[in-house]
Amino acid sequence: MARAVNAIDFWRGFALLTIFINHIPGVIYERLTHRNVSLSDSAELFVFLAGWSLRRMVGRTRAGEPTAPLQLRLLGRAFTIYAAHLTIVMMAIAMLAVAARLLANPLLLEWHNATAVFQNPADTHIGLVLLTHQLGYFDILPLYVVLMLTAPLIALLHRQAEGLVLPLSLAIYLAALVFKITLRTWPVSGHWFFNPLCWQLVFVLGFVASGDSEGSIGRWYRDHIGTLRLIAAPLLVVSAFMVWFHWLPDPARVPWPKLLFIAEKSNVTPLRVLHLIALVTVFSAAFPWIAARVPRLVSGLSLLGRNSLYVFCAGSLLSLAGQILRYWLRGGALLDTVLVVAGVSSMLLVAWLVERRKAGGAS
Repeated sequence: MARAVNAIDFWRGFALLTIFINHIPGVIYERLTHRNVSLSDSAELFVFLAGWSLRRMVGRTRAGEPTAPLQLRLLGRAFTIYAAHLTIVMMAIAMLAVAARLLANPLLLEWHNATAVFQNPADTHIGLVLLTHQLGYFDILPLYVVLMLTAPLIALLHRQAEGLVLPLSLAIYLAALVFKITLRTWPVSGHWFFNPLCWQLVFVLGFVASGDSEGSIGRWYRDHIGTLRLIAAPLLVVSAFMVWFHWLPDPARVPWPKLLFIAEKSNVTPLRVLHLIALVTVFSAAFPWIAARVPRLVSGLSLLGRNSLYVFCAGSLLSLAGQILRYWLRGGALLDTVLVVAGVSSMLLVAWLVERRKAGGAS
């Protein structure tokens, strides 16, 4: 029996689709994704929706029920994501090695921060396990692991003092921006591309926005959504012009602390957070309209969204395969079309197979 579609699965599927396309740099369809007219992109949307889903999971547990089983499930989810990350990273390293051998080009071993894996394998494999060494385009899941490790604390704080969840998150976020606090990488010196101390705010915003209890921020947000859309829509238009015409703040000219005033992804600075909120506010009204007019599209994207971890892992490997093929065959519109069609079809197939397996296990 077909699963019912919903807005969260649909938008999560949309995020997965655009992440896949954007992870094949230079592909012509990259120009059609919303990051070209947007201060935020699908990474923020994906993390926001993860927080939204966490709140729904917490809300399904009765208030008087012990939190320990819920916290164990959340920790188990974190471990599952961690295991999935290590699996696809090992496969990605093997793909780069195979491509380097077949194409007789050792420079491929230097792609995406992979150099240390081959030049200093002992230390680098320790770093991969500890998440202190990350490959480019494979650095979102380490962030997600950290966020899910904090999820039991968020759930506990929500149970004990719901009003402190967002203020505490904001305090950590602002401290990280003002004092430039981040997680360091090893053995290659640097820092995490996705700073968890900042990105946790996006996760928490999704969590609190999903709330519907009396007096909660989520209830207030929904009660005033019409007015908020009137404010958010012009902000989206202005931000689109800012991105399109490169009217972005110059880091050399803004006052201290600079991260409060520039649009920067690693630390998901306030301009990007505010844009995400405006984007969600405006486009949350679009799902019923889209569902009524293009139900097949909604069904397909919802299928991706319901099986997000499997699809994300498949999409990450497919995008790397696309990068290698574009390098080998020198790109082109026809190749780009084949890569995107084949990649999306493969992601849909993965999601369908996962649902078939789940259905078979449930029967």
